[in-house]
Amino acid sequence: MPGFDDFARSNNGPGKAGQPSPAQPQTFRQGAAPANDEPAAPGPRDDRSDSAWRSPLVGDLAALGRPPANDPGALGREARPAARGLELWGGIECTVLRVGDTWRDQLREAGHYTRIGDLDAVAELGFRKLRYPVLWEHVACNRPGECDWRWHDERLGRLRDLGMTPIAGLVHHGGGPHYTNLLDPEFPNLLAEQAERTARRFPWLQSWTPVNEPLTTARFSGLYGHWYPHGRDEASFLRILANECRAVLLSMRAIRRVIPDAQLVQTEDLGKTFSTAPLAYQAADENERRWLSLDLLCGRVDRGHPWWPRLRAAGVAERELDDFRAGDLGPMVIGMNYYITSERFLDHRLALYPPHLHGGNGRDAYADIESARGPLPPQEATGWEPRLREVWERYGPIPLAVTEAHIGWCPEHEQVRWLLDAWNAAATLRSEGADLRAVTIWSLLGAVDWNSLLTRKAGHYEPGTFDMRHPSGKPHPTLLAEAAKSLARHGSFDHPLVHQPGWWRREDRFVVPPRRAAAG
Repeated sequence: MPGFDDFARSNNGPGKAGQPSPAQPQTFRQGAAPANDEPAAPGPRDDRSDSAWRSPLVGDLAALGRPPANDPGALGREARPAARGLELWGGIECTVLRVGDTWRDQLREAGHYTRIGDLDAVAELGFRKLRYPVLWEHVACNRPGECDWRWHDERLGRLRDLGMTPIAGLVHHGGGPHYTNLLDPEFPNLLAEQAERTARRFPWLQSWTPVNEPLTTARFSGLYGHWYPHGRDEASFLRILANECRAVLLSMRAIRRVIPDAQLVQTEDLGKTFSTAPLAYQAADENERRWLSLDLLCGRVDRGHPWWPRLRAAGVAERELDDFRAGDLGPMVIGMNYYITSERFLDHRLALYPPHLHGGNGRDAYADIESARGPLPPQEATGWEPRLREVWERYGPIPLAVTEAHIGWCPEHEQVRWLLDAWNAAATLRSEGADLRAVTIWSLLGAVDWNSLLTRKAGHYEPGTFDMRHPSGKPHPTLLAEAAKSLARHGSFDHPLVHQPGWWRREDRFVVPPRRAAAG
């Protein structure tokens, strides 16, 4: 569950690493927000932390002549297709990771670890499947093979009783227990061994996510330096990514020795970068990089792939890259996660933006903002539907699912608007023939400190489908819960509060008031 506030954009972020050549842009940005984080404040620009700052560029939407691509007027009010066969899944935020010497554990910090009754509240909404943790860090925290299954026996048994099918997650943004890490050459083998133990313990589990969002985790742990092992260079990033993807490969082979028809549900963020003309090279590099984890796992990285030489230069063995091309990861579902800042806009005109949005790549300095907050050229398409469509077009017949739909730090009716955007986009693609099976409401029980990417332990709680701060001590349903129940039963939801566009489509969302201006 990626998210961030201004901390992620500050100079505490990754440093510069020399001047890149024109042929090979830098793959990280000083002070830049990771590409699928959430904004510092979800409302109009005046709600931002630096509200006293004003851009020297003035104007309004009318001055554009035609609306920017991410303006609500460009979306229209077309009829949405019926969501026939589209399932509603749920997910509980469950990250366990290290920041320096500090361990963060979302299940404990948000309280679910001690509340089995949460599962009954979730089941009442009608979810068919639930992304649920069987985390390596919880089961075998002391040494390899020394497993304590008691918590998981009870929870997974309760899920079976409630009629919800778990999608078992083994590592969620972390790097395993204290005796390994994401740069450890033995990490893939150790996780595969743990995966086989888990399959033998729960042979009825059919759906598995050995490693959640490997590309996102590699960026935050190996490129931006936010999480352990705090790498800040391309070689660390690529070695971590290859290690994670190999761990997925070996884990699924191990699981299928026990459960031959086990299914991989491979989650990844849907990011895309837009830019002004002088930064097109940087946007192109990031837009190529965003596919790397799925390209590896789908056997698409051969010697002609643009990232093959960079992986090899980072020390990834040729035999390991070739092993991904064995083609034995199916059956597989590609799970797509998309956040309000999954899409970035890079602008070389620094004077238009407050200093906390300034960054660079060692070659050029630029502002890095959420694309939702910057008017893009009219030919650019943003939002759920174009990003889902790109995955469908790239990976063809592989089944798809939205595996995280969540937006934080905003009123619950805005969260419902975000969910309905995802649901309607998925329904549209299904009506066109895509094998898009489900939309997942993420962070059902809320999350803690994701506004700082877990780098600050402040106890900042944000609710999800349930608000866990209710005086009763029980999950308190929000408007999202009402929407979930309706979507699960009827495939649709209507409420007066969701008739207006979300803040990401309103005219007051822009960091820089838009006007007709050359992109470069």
